[in-house]
Amino acid sequence: MAKITGIRGMNDVLPGDSARWQYLENIVRHLLAQYGYQEVRTPVVEQTPVFTRGIGEVTDIVEKEMYTFEDRSGDSLSLRPEGTAGCVRAMIENGLLHNQTQKVWYQGSMFRYERPQKGRYRQFNQIGVETFGLTGPDIDAELIVLTARLWKALGIDHAVTLQLNSLGTSEARANYKAALVDYLNSRKDQLDEDSQRRLSTNPMRILDSKNPQTQALLSEAPSLLDWLDEESKEHFAGLTSRLDACGVSYEVNPRLVRGLDYYGKTAFEWVTDALGAQGTVCGGGRYDGLVEQLGGKSTPAVGFAMGVERLLLLIEALNQFPEDLTSTADVYIAVMGEKAEQVVMPWAERLRTDAPNLRIVAHNGGGGFKAQMKKADKSGAHFALIIGDDEVANEQVAVKDLRGDAEQVSLPLADVANHLITKIDGVN
Repeated sequence: MAKITGIRGMNDVLPGDSARWQYLENIVRHLLAQYGYQEVRTPVVEQTPVFTRGIGEVTDIVEKEMYTFEDRSGDSLSLRPEGTAGCVRAMIENGLLHNQTQKVWYQGSMFRYERPQKGRYRQFNQIGVETFGLTGPDIDAELIVLTARLWKALGIDHAVTLQLNSLGTSEARANYKAALVDYLNSRKDQLDEDSQRRLSTNPMRILDSKNPQTQALLSEAPSLLDWLDEESKEHFAGLTSRLDACGVSYEVNPRLVRGLDYYGKTAFEWVTDALGAQGTVCGGGRYDGLVEQLGGKSTPAVGFAMGVERLLLLIEALNQFPEDLTSTADVYIAVMGEKAEQVVMPWAERLRTDAPNLRIVAHNGGGGFKAQMKKADKSGAHFALIIGDDEVANEQVAVKDLRGDAEQVSLPLADVANHLITKIDGVN
């Protein structure tokens, strides 16, 4: 019988890696709570129009990358390729936008059919933040300042750079697109094949081309910043002045565009050169027209998303994961003797009740004392508790320091939890 394997580009997160995911997720969760954001969880499957209407039918995602299928009722469904459109659908459907502001975040799997490579997968995970009902540049700035604080918390702030642009209003973009198309049409034979295709469907995406010849051609192309309306200019100035006040450095990049049709005005990306070609670790901007596009009332909105796998690669490349991250225990209980085996479970339960914040692992499966101590050391525990038949008779536990040079001591069972809490708090 042939061996069953996973789907290419859809990877397992194994026990040795999950601690790193949890480390990142816990820092993000704590930071977003500090700023007053609430979590929202949406389905991984949506009706296809959520994405075709929201993302745009002529984007690469919809044209080439979405996993779309008909269910048994004949309805067209798609695995979500990004999180914003589904989040907007949830806000509209549940009546959370009428005369209200919302600050929400989500995390979960997204799906795109593309060639798998390091940092880019067919099933990938994103953490996204979305805000609704706020028009000013202050909320745009808050999101960027929030991400800057996250990079510091992760120890990667020295390796990322903020790029900013304004995409203007839809009218300003339409006028700019016309000028850009005129410029590029006169040089169409010099464009790469992909850019030639985009010229008639989504010309602004050509600005994001990675082709060196196309980038050289764009050096003399019209600049979007020269076509901005006064409202967008004022909004952008308000954003940059707030970032300046908070000490957040940035580069204005007039060629920065977002890959999805619903963005306008503010656009930003955090980029790094520490990961080779996959340089964007976080991107976002303002999408004031999307709620109305998906059937709701006109609602200003701004948000961002970051790829979890790519962030983990960056943290690893910069050696910023804590050394003891793979530790599975604070305390490991070794057991010797039949009487000890009878009491180890209730004693362990008592310790977990008395010290609920400690990870207490009791040895299972028998084996000699030396083998058990090897497992205790491998677990990363700070202390081993040794329970033998003599300890059972005296209702005592031997406490051995595995990471320091403190002498082994024997303590009454009732005193062990407080002793461990004090010692481990001192270590941490």
